[in-house]
Amino acid sequence: MWSLETFGRQRLSRHFFMRDFLYSEIGNYHEKQNLPDNPDLVLETGRAFCETLMDPLEETFGRVAVRSGYRSPSLNQFGNDNKLNCARNTHPLECHIWDRGIGDDRIAGASVVIPWFADQYALGRDWRDLAWWLHDHLDYSEVWFFPKLCAFNLVWRPLPLRRIDSYIAPRGRLILEGQDPDTPLAERRACYADFPPFRGIDYP
Repeated sequence: MWSLETFGRQRLSRHFFMRDFLYSEIGNYHEKQNLPDNPDLVLETGRAFCETLMDPLEETFGRVAVRSGYRSPSLNQFGNDNKLNCARNTHPLECHIWDRGIGDDRIAGASVVIPWFADQYALGRDWRDLAWWLHDHLDYSEVWFFPKLCAFNLVWRPLPLRRIDSYIAPRGRLILEGQDPDTPLAERRACYADFPPFRGIDYP
């Protein structure tokens, strides 16, 4: 039996603990608890998400800010019912509910901001520079970009879909699911030539 204190202290990866993903503005404002239905599954998918995607981001760019991480099914349903920018629980692209699905149907994701890039974005840098870097360096499943701070939903699945969409102009689909981008690799690399060197993590 998990206590919330013990659950929050569980380490997901080199840089992240479960507590980093439990804060919810919706939950705090509306006094709704963010308690998992299946803590073990949350930790399992959360570790895969952090080791595969979050740790390499933090190693490369420095601190990654989590805007919205894990949401319990009940909290996410409340957000959807009250039109608080939460997809319905059954939506196949809802990435914040980590304790659903088994095997290849598992999913975990978070809305994150990279402060290093947000500063450049504020000065007019194109969000696609970061999108191309993500595509060429990480084994992501889905990425959705948002106008504020160039935040983006970053999603892990055992079998990645490999699609990138954006609500920032030019809006729409940058990379179609399962298809190679139309932009050649050399042109993509030129977009992020000034980025810090990629630093992944070799886990034992």
